[in-house]
Amino acid sequence: MKTVTAADANRQFSKLLRDVSQGAEKTILSRGTPVAKITSVRAVAGCRRNMKGLLLSRLKAQSVTGSRNWTRDELYGDEACG
Repeated sequence: MKTVTAADANRQFSKLLRDVSQGAEKTILSRGTPVAKITSVRAVAGCRRNMKGLLLSRLKAQSVTGSRNWTRDELYGDEACG
């Protein structure tokens, strides 16, 4: 992941967007401190889809635990709030 100063990001915003759209991740620095990370929306969506698939496959592999011995009223009732 490359870093770029806030001033350079401001001056070369079009180039920054082109780089990010091609898969690069950029960290924006303000006075030497990281303040933002710019990444492609497609990369985030792909990562989210992969993580969802991993979670679902793990959940399908596990056995069911516990039982539903409660009613909807007990779950959403106000008596627990007291």
